[in-house]
Amino acid sequence: MTDLELKEMIKKSVREVLREERLILHEILTPYVTKKELAEIRKKFGSPEKYREEDFVDMTDWVRG
Repeated sequence: MTDLELKEMIKKSVREVLREERLILHEILTPYVTKKELAEIRKKFGSPEKYREEDFVDMTDWVRG
């Protein structure tokens, strides 16, 4: 195995671990909501499918970083 191959394998492994850790962090930071709370939220803010396209910001590139 060459140094370059080893470096690429390590980079791939680190990316995979970071992706997994980011998902775990997302789960931890996402609050649990009961059905009653969700109904109250939908009553107050409406349903996401009814939001206007300009109300959203595409952060795909920021997340993939």
